[in-house]
Amino acid sequence: MKQIDVKVQDLDGNFHSRNFQIERMYNFGSATRDPDAAIAHQDEVAKSGIFIASNVPAPRIYPIGLHALDTQSTVFVQSEKTSGEVEIVIHVGEKIHVGVGSDHTDRALETVSIPGSKQACVNHLATVFWPWDEIAETWDDCILRSWVNDRLYQEVGVEKFLAPPDILAILKERVTNLPRQNYMVYCGTYVSVDKALGYGNDWRYQLAAPKLNRHIGAQYDVVDLLDEVKSGFRVPFFNPQDRFAI
Repeated sequence: MKQIDVKVQDLDGNFHSRNFQIERMYNFGSATRDPDAAIAHQDEVAKSGIFIASNVPAPRIYPIGLHALDTQSTVFVQSEKTSGEVEIVIHVGEKIHVGVGSDHTDRALETVSIPGSKQACVNHLATVFWPWDEIAETWDDCILRSWVNDRLYQEVGVEKFLAPPDILAILKERVTNLPRQNYMVYCGTYVSVDKALGYGNDWRYQLAAPKLNRHIGAQYDVVDLLDEVKSGFRVPFFNPQDRFAI
C-alpha cells in the first residue's frame, strides 16, 4: 500500500486535502477510441527500435510496481535516452478522480522490454485531481500538453482517448485480483507534435479544462546518475558482449 497526499479541486474551484491510498497501479498503451489513432505513436517509437506487441489486443496493460509512483521535482535515471509521456491518470477510491501524470520511460531499455522499461523510470504524478462526476460533462473538451526544455512536445484533446469509465471496464475484464478500490491507472499517450521521441532534462505537463478555465499539472527535472561517474569508470548501460549484463 502506498499513500499520496493530494488536493481535490471541486467544480467551484475550491481545494480539499485528501489522502489517496494505492494498492495497485497500471499503465495502458494504445488506449485510443479509434484504434488507428494509436498507430502514429507506434510508428514514432519504432524509429528508435521500440516495437509494440501487436499480437496482444489493444489497449495493452502494464502492471507497475508502486515504487515507480513519484511526485518529487527531481527524477533520477540511469540513461541519457529517457523521455516523458503526458497521460490521463485515474484514481479509484471511494470516488473516482481524474488527474494527469507523465509516464517517464527509459527508451534504451524499451528496445529490449517495454514492461521492464516502465519499471526502470517513474510514473510522475501531479498532486491535484478533479472529481470525475464533476468533470465528466465537459471532459471531451479537455486538452493534454507536455513540454521538454520549454518546447511544446505533445498536445492532444482527451476525446482521442477511451473515456475513464471505458478504461476501468477494460481493466476489470482483463486483470485478475483487481482491488475493489485503491488503485491508479495511467491511460496511455499520443504521438508528439514532431512525431519523434524527444529528450531533455526539463519536463512539464498539463491537463487543461478550457470550459472551466482551469488546469492542473507538474514539472520535474531529470538527472542522469551515470553522468556523475567520471568517463572511463562508467559501467555501460549495455555490455558490448552481452546486452543484458549489469
